[in-house]
Amino acid sequence: MRAWLLAAVTALATAAAPVMVGDFSAGSLQSWTSKRFKGETHYRLVTAEGRTVLQAVSHAAASGLYKRVHIDLDETPYLHWSWKVENTLGPLRERTRGGDDYPARVYVVFSGGLLFWRTRAINYVWSNNQPVGSEWPNAYTDNDRMIAVASGNARVGQWVQEGRNVRADFRRLFGEDVRYVDAVALMTDTDNSGKSATAYYGDIYFSSR
Repeated sequence: MRAWLLAAVTALATAAAPVMVGDFSAGSLQSWTSKRFKGETHYRLVTAEGRTVLQAVSHAAASGLYKRVHIDLDETPYLHWSWKVENTLGPLRERTRGGDDYPARVYVVFSGGLLFWRTRAINYVWSNNQPVGSEWPNAYTDNDRMIAVASGNARVGQWVQEGRNVRADFRRLFGEDVRYVDAVALMTDTDNSGKSATAYYGDIYFSSR
């Protein structure tokens, strides 16, 4: 029993501290930068259900927020966030360019350095209609992969807590290992469908477990 307890205490003592990426509950958008693709999704900090979160409102628009980070997946491979959507976008063909719209998505970006064409990303999306667990190439680039971690209307209006082993996802999707995350982004986009969506994002952070 003592040996088990000692091992548990040692593991806790050596576990890396969580790395905060989106500290929205503290009222901070520090180091987040806007990126426009078509029109503008409006992002702002709001109070919802007693806490500060990031609200995204999109009307036939696609713009996101991104933050440059340096996350060591040897230390903190698990990504955590929460989100809520007020609506989904119906029966879009999400694997085509005309249907590449989502009420909420979180990107994890891995830089190719000087080999910029090797920059890759995982898109964790609240899908409109793809089953949870579905994975597919992004409609615009083979360097991005999509994972439906939430889907459809069953949980619309509810906060959903998500957690992913980013390193394991990268290995499975791209067939190789990766150590560092170089940016995190989020986007609520409706430009292809011409529809509207409202979403909320809670804090985003990486942890060792």
